[in-house]
Amino acid sequence: MDMVTIKINGLSYRVPAKSTVLEAAREAGIDIPTLCYLKEINEIGACRMCMVEIKGARSLMAACVYPVNEGMEVFTNTPKVQQSRKMTLELLLSIHNKKCLSCKRSGNCELQKLCSDMGIDNENRFAGDMPPAKYDASTAYLERNNSKCILCRRCVSACQNQAVAVIGTNNRGFDTQIGCAFEMKLNEVACVACGQCIISCPTGALTEKSNIQPVIDAINDPDKHVVVQVAPSVRAGLGEEFGLPIGTNVEGQMVAALRRLGFDKVFDTTFGADMTIMEEASEFIHRVKTGGKLPMITSCSPGWVKFCEHYFPDMVENLSSCKSPQQMTGALIKTWYAQKEGIDPEKIVSVSVMPCTAKKFEIARDNQSAAGVPDVDYSITTRELADMIKMTQLSFNRLPKEEFDHAMGVSTGAGMIFGATGGVMEAALRTAADILEGKELEAIEYNEIRGTKALKEATYNVAGIEVKVAVVSGLENANALLEKVRSGEKEYHFIEVMCCPGGCVNGGGMPIQPASVHAEYDLKALRAKALYEHDKVQTVRKSHHNPVLKQCYEEFLGEPGGHVAHEVLHTTYVKRSK
Repeated sequence: MDMVTIKINGLSYRVPAKSTVLEAAREAGIDIPTLCYLKEINEIGACRMCMVEIKGARSLMAACVYPVNEGMEVFTNTPKVQQSRKMTLELLLSIHNKKCLSCKRSGNCELQKLCSDMGIDNENRFAGDMPPAKYDASTAYLERNNSKCILCRRCVSACQNQAVAVIGTNNRGFDTQIGCAFEMKLNEVACVACGQCIISCPTGALTEKSNIQPVIDAINDPDKHVVVQVAPSVRAGLGEEFGLPIGTNVEGQMVAALRRLGFDKVFDTTFGADMTIMEEASEFIHRVKTGGKLPMITSCSPGWVKFCEHYFPDMVENLSSCKSPQQMTGALIKTWYAQKEGIDPEKIVSVSVMPCTAKKFEIARDNQSAAGVPDVDYSITTRELADMIKMTQLSFNRLPKEEFDHAMGVSTGAGMIFGATGGVMEAALRTAADILEGKELEAIEYNEIRGTKALKEATYNVAGIEVKVAVVSGLENANALLEKVRSGEKEYHFIEVMCCPGGCVNGGGMPIQPASVHAEYDLKALRAKALYEHDKVQTVRKSHHNPVLKQCYEEFLGEPGGHVAHEVLHTTYVKRSK
């Protein structure tokens, strides 16, 4: 790697030649403040918070986009720099909704932190006209409040990086607002509900639409039996909300917290993931043997499914007909579990805790009501669960470790890795390979499709069949791959698509980390590591060996892919316009 020597605040450093001043300073332990910058997503120098002095330059320069060069001298903390940053903050505050105490992002707002760090003591210095504040709560999953927007454009870049691009800047100058084209509402455009805009936003301008109060009301209703299920990724991220290191597995404390919140039963969505594998593997084998539609594409990610319906309607038939693990678990709660416990499905309130905002959209899709009532009534994010725990004044880190309730609390390592990109494919291969080979295979770790790389391809010989698979995460990457499949340039038997880059561990409902943390840590890799480590120590690591799953088929579903299983666990899709 080519290196250059520069000086920062009078001290010499050797830094990579292709670094920006911001990157070089951070390597030197100097944290230049930013607002619009978000590594690999938004690097445009728009907010002007990262201004620095460079010897010989006529004006201050934006460190996030200014490249280093040999002999450069940089000053990051001069009076001129401090005055510039402080004035930028005061100007932002002049048109900002400053009701911080009631804001969802209070205490985790990058603007708020910078104001505190820089000692802003006159937030009304430039008080005057305010741009018209626009509010959009038209969807079931997201709210946008432009009175809290600082026009950093992180959300715009995140949406573009997902190949969706339904939001951008409208108007000019003082009247500039973030919104959809022609001032359309989000529910009128091809938004896929991924929530990547939310976790990119540095303030409270974008938040998930909360379902906390309806869930609390249900828990407090003595006539309701309230059951909660939790996705694999949640346990790998929830601890961040309580100061624990990124990637800490807090499964035991999480279960204990849910019981103390008042849920009647606490189930693991990982059981639904195992069930998904049984149905998906059966469906894949059937398609291969009967000349069915290939490549088969996974359907676990509702953001991806909606994207496919909007942008690849000609490939909807390639989608697996399997419901997602959330919906399968919900369907079984209101059918099999309800029958076993003698509970009227209409008295059951089914709640899910998900790393995903698109799950809030998914619960209201057609053909998601196996018992004649919605499979899942309310879906809350990892962040919403953390808020509920904080509201109840539970000391999360001091809670004992408890286990899921048995009825749907037994799962396998295969179901656990669903939360990471490649996990669904690996879990499916573990089961499909055993079934096709007619014997137990010892080699069950498919390392070629692991990791956070955007696209992974592999070919496996299974029972004499060359099975070509692909794993892709992030919709921009999925879009590029499927265009090649559509044109015939690429051919596969099975494709896993995850809507969010890195998979569910990086979902739009996961804890929001500031840009400085994104720059230093690979969040998706650290969270995924927790899931793979959990898988490695499990006694049962293949979905078809889950004993409770076997019981469910024997007592209720019959055989994988059978009539009852299809009625309860499978769904349909629609072709949507862009």
